[in-house]
Amino acid sequence: MSTPYPFTAIVGQDDLRLGLLLNAVSPAVGGVLVRGEKGTAKSTAVRALAALMPEVSVVPGCRFSCAPEAPDPACPDGPHEAGSGVSRAARTVELPVGASEDRLVGALDIERALAEGVKAFEPGLLADAHRGILYVDEVNLLHDHLVDLLLDAAAMGASYVEREGVSVRHAARFLLVGTMNPEEGELRPQLLDRFGLTVEVAASRETGLRVEVVRRRLAYDDDPAAFAALWADEEGALRARIVAARALLPQVRLGDGALRQIAATCAAFEVDGMRADIVMARTATALAAWAGRTDVLAEDVRQAALLALPHRRRRNPFDAPGLDEDKLDDTLEQNSGEDDDPDPDGPDGGGRPPEGDGPDTPPQPEGGADDTPAQSVPEQGGEKEQEPAQGQSTGSGEQQPVRAGEPFRTKMLSVPGLGEGAAGRRSRARTEHGRTTGARRPQGALTKLHLAATVRAAAPHQRARGRSGRGLVVRRDDLRQAVREGREGNLVLFVVDASGSMAARQRMTAVKGAVLSLLMDAYQRRDKVGLITFRGKDAEVVLPPTSSVDAAAARLEMLPTGGRTPVAAGLLKAHDVLRVERLRDPSRRPLLVVVTDGRATGGPEPVALASRAARLHEVEGTASVVVDCESGPVRLGLAVSLAGELGGTAVTLDELRADSIAGLVKDVQSYSGRAA
Repeated sequence: MSTPYPFTAIVGQDDLRLGLLLNAVSPAVGGVLVRGEKGTAKSTAVRALAALMPEVSVVPGCRFSCAPEAPDPACPDGPHEAGSGVSRAARTVELPVGASEDRLVGALDIERALAEGVKAFEPGLLADAHRGILYVDEVNLLHDHLVDLLLDAAAMGASYVEREGVSVRHAARFLLVGTMNPEEGELRPQLLDRFGLTVEVAASRETGLRVEVVRRRLAYDDDPAAFAALWADEEGALRARIVAARALLPQVRLGDGALRQIAATCAAFEVDGMRADIVMARTATALAAWAGRTDVLAEDVRQAALLALPHRRRRNPFDAPGLDEDKLDDTLEQNSGEDDDPDPDGPDGGGRPPEGDGPDTPPQPEGGADDTPAQSVPEQGGEKEQEPAQGQSTGSGEQQPVRAGEPFRTKMLSVPGLGEGAAGRRSRARTEHGRTTGARRPQGALTKLHLAATVRAAAPHQRARGRSGRGLVVRRDDLRQAVREGREGNLVLFVVDASGSMAARQRMTAVKGAVLSLLMDAYQRRDKVGLITFRGKDAEVVLPPTSSVDAAAARLEMLPTGGRTPVAAGLLKAHDVLRVERLRDPSRRPLLVVVTDGRATGGPEPVALASRAARLHEVEGTASVVVDCESGPVRLGLAVSLAGELGGTAVTLDELRADSIAGLVKDVQSYSGRAA
């Protein structure tokens, strides 16, 4: 086994280290989600935490890590008698993003279960992680069906495996740690709420800290064992502190004053449900134990709020997580009481414990490593540049970006036919989950048994197989895999007209509002999105296809307008993007959404050129819809004609709304475009 990087050798990242350590002290906090840019020691810190976790005592030979003093009565390897056990290190189990359901929850031997009635069960990663750490790198890219299984296990502390009437249950209580890069997309709200704490990490801009990071990393890569030996004393001291804090935790008193501050804070920030209150209470208690105190102070409540609330305040995928610290301080001050304030004199002097003790903290610049970086300010001596009003021209025919209109719920747009892409919620597809539509011979390992088809395949051979009892003689050739139909996620590529004909202030506000609404719909349906704009003489890929819908929304917000309308350039650029994406991910079907009034201008024969570019998409069978932005008393119908050339359909901005009376959009090729 390779030597892990020492936890105490990590430079800076105080919030990250604190969040992980609090969960080591009190696993009931509920895990931690680490958000940040690539290359910020997220995975390194999580893997280093495993070496600090106290050992666990387990029943000898139990594959499900039962505690010997209180074994699980439903353990598949049981029953176990209470008694002495063996100690081993707490496990850190990594869940790959592409893992199968059977790899996560375990698998039953269906053939033996049907023929012999034996529950031959092979444990999965949830069983391995019991009483340890379950680490999911790039958790935001995890497939929906795996997310659902994680939610169930985290909520119930147990994993259930069901296969056609045969079921196995085992305990699955683990510390859930996830890391993610927000640029690649956000998490489903249900999973986001399951993480007790969240921390934001970023690379330091301080030269001294960056030098120290590089120096230590190079030393570790040269000789991991020698480097780890240099930090052995610090690692041992930190491990002992975790053990001491765990022992002190049951004695920590959470007074009524602290509880009032917790409740008032959660109410002031309008978080949903009561989980935030409970997590804050557990976190504040763990902070006190970590500081060596038996009473929770106001600063513990404040720090708990900064860790437990930011990710619970998101109202839509475009809201950045965060907390107004001035509002937090005001709320805590208004709800502070002196009736049960504990004695501030105690170990460590109270307050948040220093995370920089020991040689892991290089010399800090004045103000300390934990200070918030100073906000950039304009250089003195220069006047602030006067910004033009919203919608005004900035020269060269370009106008300032305008804000998007209020988003709304859109009609459902889907790709016709039956796909086989990544699980999602948009278009029909063959998936591992959904309604059963047929049966086939398994290709590889059997995952979803079609019981009726299996019985029909085995029944004619019972006499030849010498059946004598009541049981059915089943052989592997008889097994049938269930064919299921569900929904897939698609690549929704937006091609947005940003030319002068779209630049009227109110008109572009409405257009941006419509695109923003479609982006929200794409987020909910687990799509990838891309954004192309065209204006002036050319088209630009503003955002290559990505799972980060909020990144597309940010680019849309800053979109300038003005100039001519090179519709053909936009469609040709879209054709190039889709060609590359088909090579990268051939199973993910695209949906082309063109937002324009269709008034092609610029260059020789712009309308004919746009028509030829559109037919490239029609020939390749790309599903498409044109959002017709034409307005005014005189309508030329150019967007409708463009939709016809694309082989798709046109829908107006009003018809795009889900509550519109214009009719139900269920399929981009079957939509009639007529009022109901």
